[in-house]
Amino acid sequence: MAITPWDVFADLGIAGLLLLAGQLLRSRLRVFQRLFLPASVLGGFLGLALGPNGAGVLPLSGAFSAYPGILIALVFAALPFASERADLKGASRQLTDMWAFSTVAILLQWGMGVLFTLLVLRHLWPPLNPGFGAVLASGFVGGHGTAAAVGETFRALGWPEAASLAMTSATVGILSAIIGGMALIKWGTSSGHAGFITRFQDLPEELRTGLVREEARKGVGRETVSSNSIDTIAFHFCIICCAAVGGYFLSNGSGRVLPRFRLPVFCMSYIVSLVFAKGFRATGAVQYVDRKTVAHLAGALTDILVVFGIASIKIAIVIKYALPLGLLFAFGIALCAFTFFWMGPRFFEAYWFEKSLFTWGWITGVTALGITLLRIVDSENGSRALNDFALAYLFVAPVEIGLVAFAPQVLLSGHSAALAGITIAAAALVSVLVRRVNRA
Repeated sequence: MAITPWDVFADLGIAGLLLLAGQLLRSRLRVFQRLFLPASVLGGFLGLALGPNGAGVLPLSGAFSAYPGILIALVFAALPFASERADLKGASRQLTDMWAFSTVAILLQWGMGVLFTLLVLRHLWPPLNPGFGAVLASGFVGGHGTAAAVGETFRALGWPEAASLAMTSATVGILSAIIGGMALIKWGTSSGHAGFITRFQDLPEELRTGLVREEARKGVGRETVSSNSIDTIAFHFCIICCAAVGGYFLSNGSGRVLPRFRLPVFCMSYIVSLVFAKGFRATGAVQYVDRKTVAHLAGALTDILVVFGIASIKIAIVIKYALPLGLLFAFGIALCAFTFFWMGPRFFEAYWFEKSLFTWGWITGVTALGITLLRIVDSENGSRALNDFALAYLFVAPVEIGLVAFAPQVLLSGHSAALAGITIAAAALVSVLVRRVNRA
């Protein structure tokens, strides 16, 4: 049955309804406030329960499972304009430590996930797809956005089940971030490792309910163009769309040139946007692009992506892979715990608990959850974890994007051992080099 524009219209309306329902649940029910579950995740669970993959109450079209792959291209197209430019004048050992810790965490999650699948899971379940090892990192360290990107890449390479598995991984990752984060906070408080601490009752109301009081509200951006010509939101959204559609055509072109190694749309959208950003800076037009406005647009697109992503999880596929998925997730949580307890104290000279807790939040869930956990134990940002991460991530992002873009194709080409070996060796090399630099 053909999908009409009205089907897309209805799908977006339903996604909006689910997001609002999720926000209502977050603002009213204390259990969701204590779990810090985002409205998009709550809305996604409602969509999963009531949509075509659940009770079938919501009339979502057959196209809704493809929306995450489209939305992630728009999100990646926004990144170069939403990120601050690096200023290395204030670079310090703390910045180097944060970069190294974050990079090693990403490399280990990709490499160890692939290695565990190769040595254990595929030994127990030989028919398991070679790409199964990417499910862990695509959901945990990646979140729903990366899960959508990896799922779309695997879908194009002939493994459509990966989309549901990656989204399941991201959802389990968020729950692990929240539940595990709260357990770590309790441990850090009782053991004396927490340098600052805030009670749940003392957290700002907006962190608990998701609703911001009038006196605490801030602007979402600045008008850079006159509304009698073009609305500033439309202007910024057009920039994102142009970069994304440019990436789409380049991806199609790469598929014709290299049929067995097609570059993903989200990756090419990011590259096109980088070129756009460079052109804007060279011509001075960048003064009309407001970073906060683009960042909020990317956030809005991500919220919608999460709703569609969770709602599109096919329960039958999850059940089919339940045992290997369960083992992979258990291994992933253990790996993140190793990152927290063993690597944290060795990488960070000061405030290792706060910085490791923040990293736990984003390598299992999303950056927003890492910030939320950090606010509980360090409400004034005395550890400066956010300052260090904001700059360090500019140099972490190329590593993450490169793995997301090329790892699925490498895995399906039969080079799982090579990918695992290179990523784990790179993690070890970064660790050794940084420790030597710090000793010098």
